[in-house]
Amino acid sequence: MNPLLRRLRVASALVLLAPLLVATTAMPAAADTTTQEERVTVSDGVELQTTLTSQGPATARPTVIEFSPYGPGSATFMPDGSYNHLLVQLRGTGASSGGFDALGPRSQQDVSEVLQWACGQPWSNGRLGVHGFSASAIMIYNSMHLELPCVDTATLRSGTFELYRDLLVPGGVSNIVPGAAVILGIGALALAQGPNRLANDPVGSLDAVTGLLDSGLQAGFLHPTLDTFWQERGFRGDANDLPILAINGIFDVESRGAFQGYQELRDNGSHLLLAGGHDGFPAGTDNGQADMQAWYDHYLRDMDNGITEDPAVQLTLADGDRRDMLAGQYLSRDGADWPLPGTTWAALNLDATRSGTAATLNDGTLTLGTPQQSAAQSYLPLPSSPLATDSPTTSLLDAAGLQLLTSQLPGLTDMNGLVGLPGLSYTTPALTQNVVSAGPASLQVRLSTTSPETAIWAVVSDVHPDGTAHPLTVGRLLSSFPNVVEEKSLKDQNGTIVQPYGDYSVKTPLAGFLSSRLYQVEMWPVANRFKAGHRIRLDIVGASAFSLPTVPGLNTVEVGGTSGSRLLFPVLPESDLATALPVAPPATPSAPAPVPTPVAALTTTVTSLLSSVLGLLPSLGLLLGRR
Repeated sequence: MNPLLRRLRVASALVLLAPLLVATTAMPAAADTTTQEERVTVSDGVELQTTLTSQGPATARPTVIEFSPYGPGSATFMPDGSYNHLLVQLRGTGASSGGFDALGPRSQQDVSEVLQWACGQPWSNGRLGVHGFSASAIMIYNSMHLELPCVDTATLRSGTFELYRDLLVPGGVSNIVPGAAVILGIGALALAQGPNRLANDPVGSLDAVTGLLDSGLQAGFLHPTLDTFWQERGFRGDANDLPILAINGIFDVESRGAFQGYQELRDNGSHLLLAGGHDGFPAGTDNGQADMQAWYDHYLRDMDNGITEDPAVQLTLADGDRRDMLAGQYLSRDGADWPLPGTTWAALNLDATRSGTAATLNDGTLTLGTPQQSAAQSYLPLPSSPLATDSPTTSLLDAAGLQLLTSQLPGLTDMNGLVGLPGLSYTTPALTQNVVSAGPASLQVRLSTTSPETAIWAVVSDVHPDGTAHPLTVGRLLSSFPNVVEEKSLKDQNGTIVQPYGDYSVKTPLAGFLSSRLYQVEMWPVANRFKAGHRIRLDIVGASAFSLPTVPGLNTVEVGGTSGSRLLFPVLPESDLATALPVAPPATPSAPAPVPTPVAALTTTVTSLLSSVLGLLPSLGLLLGRR
């Protein structure tokens, strides 16, 4: 491979929609493997490049098809030799003509038309499956409202179900660095292939460049609300009733997508497998390869292999830390649905009483009881280190081979020290017995701000006995989006919203300077065992430096009393959180945090900015192509 192309492919694999698993999931080379290239002309005249891979001659077999924006050689799963595999390069990418439309309506129509073409080819027996990883999985989710001819099933790994919510604007907060990296990753490969494209198709090359630039501008800057542009790049219905095997990892940068996809499509016989994604997979496991093979064997070859009798939801949970999980320290839990039946949500109240465990400007407590005294606690929402406060992105960096670099920065990769210092921390007492948590969490926070709008950013961590706080999940919400769509929100058995479905259709500014209101912040699902002696911590900090910053200001959170803020925390029926949390002795609540003096504010600002700059260094090196 051309060295430049290899370098660009590696760089693209480090960003959010890249084929990280190509090398580990591709079909082993065999002497009788054959490939054939063919260009397919779709209804508007654009030609799409396809590559058919077969064991031996390309005879009529069931065929697995993958739609990719990453050019030739970007397949992420090859079934065994009983199948053909067809790689389709999306318009405006690789060797295909046309303009890239950010997985939009024209590319979706291409999916339907190519499937119709493939169904009638001599190498097809009329039974098709579709596989997707990341961008190619998103492509299928986006296309399900169209007829997908001859398709019997699909396996979709690490794909966003709703591109706006799951990846590019989660909580209405622009994920600007990851979003730019997505377009750069696709665009870099397209540019590397540019000389050939320019020589053979100068008009098509211009279309490709224009499409990439337009997609970046549209997705990154021109659509901050969930408008028609984003609605066209999300799930818009199910016209095919396909059984889906949705696969992901709990720390994946797009983890929400698989959970939501399963919930929407479970009536089709779909399954959810938490086995790994962009975040890697635990040592000693097979990354879900056997399940995907068995899934196709059943649905495309009618094999009675028992795959449909497996539990509909199979989870791999952390045991206190993400890196330990990847090293092989994990738990497994199964169930008939998601969230797992019997899951309850404990209301952990934010209390101003000092816990004595967090080295932050504010060291509060998480408690099952209702704090008697109300307090207002302020913090400066300055950019925070994404290596700690953006755990999905950190998992991607580690999976891309930067574990050594990030592990040498403990002060920036956990929620202690510099990272948590400018924010608000709330920690439970040490647990007296294990507590297993799996499900979506949410933060109900009453907040005011001096800024026109601010990003509310919350992190849940597992605090080990040595005091190190290991981040597990994150919640994000722009203060201009206070409303939720109640009928689409998940409620517990008491009717309490535990997974708010935010309304991002229009911004609603605060009524006035320093006026407060209640926000419901969706947190990506957590799946972890908090062991006896460990603690549960919630940090409220400034948004990750990977996100688009807001105007600086001072945020104030109301805690305590009957209307204070609280974390709704999922607990599996095997655990008893009320018993695991010891009753704390009576204590005098801390005085409400005063508005920082100019000197204190300046000190906090410098500290937070230093944290952000240091946290960005590895990622800046990454985006510049260093290895």
